[in-house]
Amino acid sequence: MNPYVAEIIGTGLLLLLGSGVVANVVLPQTKGNNAGWLVITTAWALSVFTGVVVAAPYSGAHLNPAVTVGLALAGKFDWAMAPGYIGAQVLGAGIGAFLSWLIHIDHFKATQDHGEIAAPFGTSPAIRNLPNNFISEVIGTFVLVFVILYITGAKIEDASETPIGLGSVGALPVAFLVWVIGMSLGGTTGYAINPARDLGPRIIHQLLPIKGKGTSDWSYAWVPILGPIAGAALAAGLYFLVGS
Repeated sequence: MNPYVAEIIGTGLLLLLGSGVVANVVLPQTKGNNAGWLVITTAWALSVFTGVVVAAPYSGAHLNPAVTVGLALAGKFDWAMAPGYIGAQVLGAGIGAFLSWLIHIDHFKATQDHGEIAAPFGTSPAIRNLPNNFISEVIGTFVLVFVILYITGAKIEDASETPIGLGSVGALPVAFLVWVIGMSLGGTTGYAINPARDLGPRIIHQLLPIKGKGTSDWSYAWVPILGPIAGAALAAGLYFLVGS
């Protein structure tokens, strides 16, 4: 295990479970069909927890190019490692989405609805208004990265300020953060808030021989890529402005 392998595996788990819950809720004839938005947002939060538990000891568990960029802009991550992290995240996301498709392959075959087929792979807006969709992704990712910059480990409140190792429990704050972003801000665009989460699976959607899949909607793809990067940059800027 090294940081780049950890980012591949962690982001792969994130998308296996995240894409999986969308497939379970959206595709026909699954046990979870029409289970609803709360199931999707909860499972995405727990998907983040799962990926972070595995990757955190080795890479810090960014699992998201916006987090990598935000931490680098805030001076908390080496820019030299950023390209490798981002490449690993996109690769891992694609692998996770592919495995989710493999699990649900019979259910993909059971529908000819382009939207249902595309939903487990990439985000799409509820109302297509690209400037507003972009702003939604900016604000959602701003909240994600800004709060991550302030998440601290527990410590004993005495003069020594001895840190307490939280182990896997330390992944819970980020999971709760993703959960509330999804429930509060995610209904407009599906809250990508992660360029890798959208780009890797969208590439897989383009490549897979799924009957009746329609287009991969590349005209929208820039929104969940550039929006989160812009949101991360704004979060790092405010962090510098108000101080750590």
